[in-house]
Amino acid sequence: MLEFARIYLFVFGVLTIAGGVMGFVKAKSLPSLIAGGLSGVLLVVAGALASTGSRLGFGLGLVVSLALAGRFVGAFLKSKKLMPAGLMAALSVAAIVITTLALLR
Repeated sequence: MLEFARIYLFVFGVLTIAGGVMGFVKAKSLPSLIAGGLSGVLLVVAGALASTGSRLGFGLGLVVSLALAGRFVGAFLKSKKLMPAGLMAALSVAAIVITTLALLR
């Protein structure tokens, strides 16, 4: 479970960075680029910390995932649009479950 959680944090981080770049390219949204880049980098750092055996990595991943869920779950419920809100909401909620399970192990 711990290895899966580490990999998930890396993949989620890369997807979040890519989403921020896509938001910038499609909508010229500088906030999307900055928020996606920053949160994506934090998720990659969380995965790296978790790879060293540090529980801090899973804690950081949990905090970033909670922030992303707070942003995107409400947006999805309001807009009902799968992209980007639905995808990010689902990925964030999954990350919350996965990192919580990793922290409890």
